Amino acid sequence: MNLIESLVSGIRALMSHKMRTFLTLLGVMIGVAAVIGMISIGDGAKTIIMEDSEKIGGATMIRFRRSRYIQRNGRWVRNNSEERFTYEDALAIEEKCPSVKHVVPSINRHWGVRLSRGSGLDMREMYAGYQGVNSDFRKAMKWNTAKGRFISDTDIEYGTSVCVLGQDVLTELYDPDEDPMNTEIRVNNQRFKVVGIMETRGRSLRYGFNLDDEIFLPITTVQKRFTGNDYISSLSVQAKSINHVPKAIAEATEILKKRHRNELFFSTRDVASGLDFVLQINQIIKILLTGVAAFSLLIGGIGIMNIMLVSVAERTREIGLRKAIGARPYDILIQFLIEAVLLCSIGGVLGLLLGVLFGSGVAWIVTSFIIKSVNWPSALPVFWAIISLGFSAAIGIFFGLYPAVRASQLAPVEALRTE
Repeated sequence: MNLIESLVSGIRALMSHKMRTFLTLLGVMIGVAAVIGMISIGDGAKTIIMEDSEKIGGATMIRFRRSRYIQRNGRWVRNNSEERFTYEDALAIEEKCPSVKHVVPSINRHWGVRLSRGSGLDMREMYAGYQGVNSDFRKAMKWNTAKGRFISDTDIEYGTSVCVLGQDVLTELYDPDEDPMNTEIRVNNQRFKVVGIMETRGRSLRYGFNLDDEIFLPITTVQKRFTGNDYISSLSVQAKSINHVPKAIAEATEILKKRHRNELFFSTRDVASGLDFVLQINQIIKILLTGVAAFSLLIGGIGIMNIMLVSVAERTREIGLRKAIGARPYDILIQFLIEAVLLCSIGGVLGLLLGVLFGSGVAWIVTSFIIKSVNWPSALPVFWAIISLGFSAAIGIFFGLYPAVRASQLAPVEALRTE
């Protein structure tokens, strides 16, 4: 019996007991579906985490903020320092830190800012947020304008009354057919000219604020017209690469301490370390879930061994007859081994399809009902699909080998005597 005949015979044997074959396939199907589904969900979570980090500048971004509490001698104590960040701090870091690519000083109010345009019955207003920034903000955030321009160095130097709108602000204050360029809006009753519109960015899952629901102003203008001092809320420093992050933190910290009486009045938070922690947790969860799925495959393999032993017992006379007319033990071995591999391979393919449907279903549920602001991605993890199919075929060989060997070693005379 050649390989093709063994394959056809195996298919016929499986089709002759459809219900038994289906129930045997279930263990392998569930195992493979669990692997593919969990990996797909985990990869979707990883993609969202990476995309969210890009919304706030990517893994090379470092933020320095004046903290209410600071750590001293291993204890958290109230920060009583009178030191504050200034715009000159940003210029010093930019000049003296070789590991730093961009420095973005900012004054942030993410909500509660009254924006309005027009007057009387035609007046429109909303409450949103603003960010006072410099020209490096757009570069560091890798965020382009959809129309017009961003804050320029000239705006910073002269403290001009210009603003750039986020997409949600544009939608709220203007009709779709209106051109907002060079029109005037009021920010807490202060007049500003619109010079640009930002591309859609979305909400930050990590920090909660909606970047499209903000306007952007020259930081020097915010100091003159809103805060009345030369302080800034925070400094964002972008390292030249992910490898430069630790050095950039050390360089910027040293500069700030020298400029502020050697006081450590601020906290440092880099996106990369937080990102690494979240990704490690995600990886651990994936490994644990994959382990559970692999255990399901193992149980499915034991089921296949059991059903193959039953099949050998049922077909003892058939085996004896084939041996009597010239079939070699090798032919019998291959025939039953092919049946086991077929069972696992078919189960693997069906499990793969089920896993893709499961991953897509979970992604749809999350996007539609749980985190509506995020489009949870779902894609077939090709590498794990190949691994799962290969593993399911290997399980068929491993657990099908013993029944196949047992069948091949049956003596023809004894087999023919079996009723």
